[in-house]
Amino acid sequence: MLAIKNNLMATNAARHLGQSYDNLSQSVERLSSGLRINGAKDDAAGMAVRELMRADIAVLDQAGRNAQDGISMLQTMEGAMAVMDENLIRMKELAEQAATGSYSNEQRAIMNNEFKEMANEIERIASSTSFNGLAMLNTDEGNVSVHVGTEETIDVDKVDMTKSGLGIDIATAGYQAESDHTVTDTDTTSFLTLTGGTNESMTLNIQFDGEDAVTATFAGPTNTTTTTATFTLDDVVSAVNTAAGYTMASAEDDGSGNYSLKLESETLSSSSMTMTATTEANVAASEGFTVAGGTTDDDLTTADFTAAAGDGIHIGTEDGAVAALTAIDSAIKEKDTARAAFGYKMNRLESTNSVLNIQSENLKTAESRISDVDVATEMAKMTRNQVLAQAGVSMLAQANGMPQMAMSLLR
Repeated sequence: MLAIKNNLMATNAARHLGQSYDNLSQSVERLSSGLRINGAKDDAAGMAVRELMRADIAVLDQAGRNAQDGISMLQTMEGAMAVMDENLIRMKELAEQAATGSYSNEQRAIMNNEFKEMANEIERIASSTSFNGLAMLNTDEGNVSVHVGTEETIDVDKVDMTKSGLGIDIATAGYQAESDHTVTDTDTTSFLTLTGGTNESMTLNIQFDGEDAVTATFAGPTNTTTTTATFTLDDVVSAVNTAAGYTMASAEDDGSGNYSLKLESETLSSSSMTMTATTEANVAASEGFTVAGGTTDDDLTTADFTAAAGDGIHIGTEDGAVAALTAIDSAIKEKDTARAAFGYKMNRLESTNSVLNIQSENLKTAESRISDVDVATEMAKMTRNQVLAQAGVSMLAQANGMPQMAMSLLR
């Protein structure tokens, strides 16, 4: 029917042209973005699956980076332990050199200085080596957890590579003695008390074998109205060290708040100690010298001290060097065990990283199938939509001309 009120052909052509134009617009959007799904309306279910996959991919990629960071951390620690290894080997070499009888103790003292420096360097490395502020070589308490997945971790135990942890604390004395008497405060509690007549005194004689005798004198009451003179542990330590000319005395803490007098030899070759304490002859038997926690006595002897070889290792003597060889052997084994453990963890982290990369790659492939546009197929659709759009424009133009045909009948 030829009509002029409603141009139904133009309306129909416009509707089809709009559909073709929308399809063409969608194809352009997909080809320009590279994605088949650019919004929820494109594929609601597919978009939901894709977003979950993207979250999993992001976690797997970050877990791989975590594993790489863990490897870097362990490489830092293992590299530090390689330097420790060189120092321990040098220490063992020095101990072997000092163990032979063809050197004097004076020459061993020179060797011991280098021996001590090597141990101090090991201590410095263990204390200062860190990764992102995290130290792993100065304590064996705790571990570092490397997160390699949503719920998975690989734990790396810390190790104690300090001198004490390796058992290579360096001795400062060949012999030491610790008093059986204790006080709870070094600067206020009396450790020694001298009673007797005015201007009396007590002399403490300390003799380590091979060393000069040390004589420390403690003055008694200075006037007739005072019958006692008291000395704190700090007073005794100061008096002995002043008389010795080196740090022979110290206040030893037993860990429970009790302090005792500790005496150490100056040389590493000392192996015994004798000590006597005497007061002037005119001090009455009921008076004299009182040690904290003890009874009045005119004598303080070696029996009042627990004596032993000096703490730690050294190569200042032939026997000390032989003992140091055993200690260094143990330290090397302990270091090798810890270093090997770091190696195991590095290998495991590398394996984990490879698995994570494979998982991430496969998830990306699956996500691509859901999300990415098939360029060849979409290009064919675009060409079809372009032709349809062009045809629609042409037919709309023709349809818009139809009412003109009706006008010719009205003339």
